Amino acid sequence: MKLSIIIPVYNSSEIIETLVDNIKFYLNKKLNNKFEIILVNDCSIDNSWFSIKNLAKKYSFIKAIDLKENIGQHAAIFVGLKFSKGDKIIVMDDDLQHPPSSLITIYNKLNDFDTCYTLYLKRKHIFWKILTSNINNLFSSFIFNKPYKIYLSSFKGFSSEVKNKFIGTKLQKVFLDSLILKYSKNITSINIVHRKRFEGDSNYNVKKLFNLWFDMIENFHFYPLRFGSFIGIISFLFIKLLRIFKKEKKFTYKIKNKTF
Repeated sequence: MKLSIIIPVYNSSEIIETLVDNIKFYLNKKLNNKFEIILVNDCSIDNSWFSIKNLAKKYSFIKAIDLKENIGQHAAIFVGLKFSKGDKIIVMDDDLQHPPSSLITIYNKLNDFDTCYTLYLKRKHIFWKILTSNINNLFSSFIFNKPYKIYLSSFKGFSSEVKNKFIGTKLQKVFLDSLILKYSKNITSINIVHRKRFEGDSNYNVKKLFNLWFDMIENFHFYPLRFGSFIGIISFLFIKLLRIFKKEKKFTYKIKNKTF
C-alpha cells in the first residue's frame, strides 16, 4: 500500500462524500489505486456514520471506524493510524478546507523527508482562531524546539517509519504533533491555499482549542535541555496539577463498529 489517508469525522454527513470523491479524483491515476482512506467517526450526532458506511460499500479503498465515545481529533487520528497499512501517511480534516489537489505534493515530499507540514495561505478561519493558532505555534516552537516556520497544521504527511516508532506507545493524552516531531529527523513544509468550509460551521470552539493546547503541553519533550525547557516544565507541572484536580481520564477508546 503506497498511501494511507486518515480523516477524523465529526458531524460532516453532508461533506464527506464530496471530500472522498475529490480525493479519488486526484489520487486514482497517480497512485494506481494503491491507497486507502480511513474515516474515523468520532461519535458524530448527525448521520455521518450512515454516510461513511455507504461510502465503504461503494469504494473498496475505504476503511470505516465508528467510535463509541467522542475522544477528540488527535485521539481519533491515533486510532485510525493503528489500522493504516500505507508506506506514507497523510492526515487531513473532513471539511474540504484542505485541498485534495495538494495530496500528491505532500506524498512526493515524503520521498526526501520524514514529515511534511502545510502552511495555510489566505486562511479562511475566523480572527480568534487564527490568533490562537499563531500563539500556539509560537509556544510550541519553544517547548518542542521546532522552527517557527514549521506550522503544526492538521494537514500533514509522515512516513510509516515515523508512525511505527510511536504507535505502540501508551499515552496519557494524545497530541499527535509531539510524537511526529519527536521521531522525525528531517521535516519540511509546503504552502497550500486554505479554502472555505464546504458546508456548515467549524466544530472547534475556544474550549476545544485550549484543551488541545493543554494536551500539547502535557506531551512536552523534556530532553534535550534548551531555552524553552524552563517554560515547558512550568507549564507541564501546572497542567498536570490541573488534570489531577479535574480528575480527567487517561486516553482510552472503544470501537463500536468498523467495516473491515
